[in-house]
Amino acid sequence: MANVSVTVVLAFFANLAVALGKSVAAALTGSASMTAEAAHSWADVGNEIFLLVADRRGAGRADKVHPLGYGRESYFWSTIAAFGLFTAGAIVSITHGVQELLDPEPATDYWIAYLVLGVSAVLEGISFTQALRQSRAGAKDRGVHTVRFVLDSSNPTLRAVFAEDAAALIGLAIAFLGVLLHQVTGSPAFDSIGSILVGVLLGIVAIVLIDRNRRFLLGQGVSGEVRKTVIDLLLERPSVERVTYVHVEYVGPDRVFLVAAVDLQGDENETNVAIVLRRIERELEQDDRIEEAILTLSTPDDVSLTGSRAG
Repeated sequence: MANVSVTVVLAFFANLAVALGKSVAAALTGSASMTAEAAHSWADVGNEIFLLVADRRGAGRADKVHPLGYGRESYFWSTIAAFGLFTAGAIVSITHGVQELLDPEPATDYWIAYLVLGVSAVLEGISFTQALRQSRAGAKDRGVHTVRFVLDSSNPTLRAVFAEDAAALIGLAIAFLGVLLHQVTGSPAFDSIGSILVGVLLGIVAIVLIDRNRRFLLGQGVSGEVRKTVIDLLLERPSVERVTYVHVEYVGPDRVFLVAAVDLQGDENETNVAIVLRRIERELEQDDRIEEAILTLSTPDDVSLTGSRAG
C-alpha cells in the first residue's frame, strides 16, 4: 500500500496549506463560505492523519492474537476519519451557514477570498490528480469505471482520499459562487447558502464512506469477478479436479480469507490427501491477496462451480 501512503501524505500537506490559507481569508473577509471551506480543510487535515494510521495499522500480518491479520483496522480508522469529516466539516459548515443566514455579517476584501480559492484549487487539484491516477490504474486492471472501482474497492484509504479531494474541488466551486453572488448582489444570503451547501456535500460524502467501511467491517464478500479469479486460481493446481464450494471475504485492503471444498485428482489415501490439501493451502497463501486459505474435500454428488473442470 506504499502508493496509497504517498497519496495520503500528499493530500495531508496540500490540505494543511489550504486550511491555513482559508482560515486567514475567512478571518479577513468575514465570508461564510470561506469559513465553511476552512472547516472543511481542517477536517481533511485531521482525517489524513487517521488515514495514515489506517494504512499503517492495517498492514499488520496474521499472528496468534489476530489469525486473519490486522487488515480490518484500516476500516476502523477510516470510519473514524469519516466521522471527523461529518462532525468537523459538515455540521460546522451547516451551523455557521444558518447562523450567518439569520444574522449576517458584512464581508469585505473579496479579492483575498478569490486568491485563496484559486491557490486552493491548484493544490487540491494536484492531490486529486494523484488519487485519480491511482484509481484509474486499478479500474483499468478490473475493467470497470473509475467511480465504480473507488466505491467497491476494498482499500478504504484510497476511497477516502479520492472522495475527500473530489468533494474539496466541488466545495471550492460552491464557495466561489457564494462569494461572487454576495459581491455582485450585495446579499449575504448567497454566501450563507454556499456554506450550507458545502456542509451538505461533506455530510453526503461522510455517510457514503461510513457505509462502505461498515460493510467491510461486517465481512464484505467479494464480487463475482474476484470469486471467479479465486476458483481459477484453485484449478491452476494440477492436484485439483473440481471446486464445489468457495467462501471468500475481505479481511483487509486487497486481502481475503478463503474457504473452499475441492475434489482432488486420483484416489489418494487419507494421509496423502491431507498432505496435498495443506500444500495447496500454503501455495495459495503465497499470493499477497490471500491472508489464509482453508480447504476441505468435496463429496461425489457436490455440483461443480462455474469455471471448474468437468467432473
